[in-house]
Amino acid sequence: MSAAPETSRGTIMWWGFTRRCPRCGSGHLFHHYLAMVPDCPRCRLHFEREPGYFAGALAINIMATGGLFAVSFVVALALTIPEIPVVPLLLILVPIALFGPILFYPFSKTIWIAVDRGYLQRLDPSERADEHFGRKPGGRGPGG
Repeated sequence: MSAAPETSRGTIMWWGFTRRCPRCGSGHLFHHYLAMVPDCPRCRLHFEREPGYFAGALAINIMATGGLFAVSFVVALALTIPEIPVVPLLLILVPIALFGPILFYPFSKTIWIAVDRGYLQRLDPSERADEHFGRKPGGRGPGG
C-alpha cells in the first residue's frame, strides 16, 4: 500500500487561514461562528488532540489582535501628531481590543491546527501523525 502524497505546508496553512480542515481541506468546521465541530465531517480528523490543546490558538488570537491594535495605534499616532484626537482614537481602538478576539476566534483555532499539523507534528519524531494510529480508548478509532 503506497502512502498518500504529503500536502505542502503552504497548502495546510492556507486551509487554516480559510477555516478549513488542515488534513483534507474541507470546510463546514463550525456549527455556529464560535462553536467548532469535534471532528472534520469529511476525513474525521479529531481536532482537540489533548486537554489544553487550543492554548496555542489562544496565543495566536492574542498575537493577531494585539498586533492589529498596536499597528492601528502607531499609525493613528503617526498621522495625528502633534495634536492627537484622543476620543476619536479611542472610538477606533477600543472596539479593536474588544471585538477583535471574538471576530478572529474561529480563524485562530483552524490556524493553530494547521500550524500543529504542518510544522509541530513533523518536528517531533516520537509522535506519529494522527492518521497512523487510532483514538484514545473509549473514543472512535479508525473504522469505529
